[in-house]
Amino acid sequence: MYCGSCMHDNSLARAMRAAGDDVLLQPIYTPIRTDEVDVAGNDVFFGGIQVYALQRFPWLTRVPRWARSWMDSPRLLRWVTAKAAGTDPSELGALTVSMLRGEHGRQSTEVDRLVEWLEKEIRPDAIIFSNILIAGAIPTIRSRLPETRLIVLLQGDDVFLDHLPPTFQTQSIELCSEIATQVHRFVCHSEFYRAKMGDMFSIDSARIDVHPLSIDLPPASPRPPRDDRSPFRIGYFARIAPEKGLHLLADAFIDLAGREGVDSVELHVAGWLGDHRREYLKMIKSKIDLAGLGDRFTYHGSPERDEKFKLLQSFDVLSVPAPYQDPKGLFILESLAVGTPVIQPDHGAFGELLRSTGGGWLAPPGDTAALADAIERVYRDGELRSSAMRGVRETLAQRHSIETAAVAMRHACLS
Repeated sequence: MYCGSCMHDNSLARAMRAAGDDVLLQPIYTPIRTDEVDVAGNDVFFGGIQVYALQRFPWLTRVPRWARSWMDSPRLLRWVTAKAAGTDPSELGALTVSMLRGEHGRQSTEVDRLVEWLEKEIRPDAIIFSNILIAGAIPTIRSRLPETRLIVLLQGDDVFLDHLPPTFQTQSIELCSEIATQVHRFVCHSEFYRAKMGDMFSIDSARIDVHPLSIDLPPASPRPPRDDRSPFRIGYFARIAPEKGLHLLADAFIDLAGREGVDSVELHVAGWLGDHRREYLKMIKSKIDLAGLGDRFTYHGSPERDEKFKLLQSFDVLSVPAPYQDPKGLFILESLAVGTPVIQPDHGAFGELLRSTGGGWLAPPGDTAALADAIERVYRDGELRSSAMRGVRETLAQRHSIETAAVAMRHACLS
């Protein structure tokens, strides 16, 4: 799938390179997938097949590394992950703990391979880990590359940990807390997440920098004037999954469509759909059909970058009412960048992001009637939509551009 964190990391690496820094983006587990120019290295460390096999069959560590290197083929990893149903944390507790144990876990040969490569070929001034769950090698790196600065991004680790079985969750949090003591600097994208992760891993808030979430802004293009005779288009653009709240938006849509004076409203949905979520989408579609609104619902698949921004611009309002406390919300910036306002639940990082950028409104989390009320206000008041977006593009360029993020990350690597 298109992973928001991967896309952001890729954009950040490109922006840091453009600013003159010597940056390598190194894939872990699988090759990354992004909807823009991919600047990642070709090799994959801790290949997903290898990591899983070593967990299931520890005797593989006695097999020479060259004899199992085929498992890390990027082509094979792409093929296997395209067929995979998804990553279920509830089934990966032991593997998560083992990975966090680093050189003491079942993937110790892979830790040694990574650290030897860093030590002999790269000699980095700094290493930025895109989450703490892949940071099990940090104690070994700290020992063998003592001059290297170690930075960890905190961006969604809690969502995975929350779904681990209790015993493995406790062990994983304890291991993350131990790893945290050896990290030079942490970075996250909201004050909400700084407080939450600081508490979870016993990290002093002074060691966590907040870098506003950023976007590689698409070229500015004027938003076509709205034809009041056209249907009002409610948009959703995110992974098709319960944790992103599409079912909540569908309920709000059905509620809104049945209200007096709401004559023409449609629900347009886009985002990656894994095979294991097809029944979820089918359930939502059946509910909409049962309400007699099947002809007003469209699923657009998972479009590439240019088509994504065109689709976002075609929406009158975007909402991704995630029931969990999202630490980021890149889709908000993408929507605002093309002139489409958003309505989000008032929890997680959403409030901070909308207060920083403008261009949207907040609704009580999980309250589909309140969400329908908020959409109805936008539906009935065209000036409300227009006024919300005034100056937003300029604000994004000043506070949330990927170039600004590159400068902030360089500072974190040096200070």
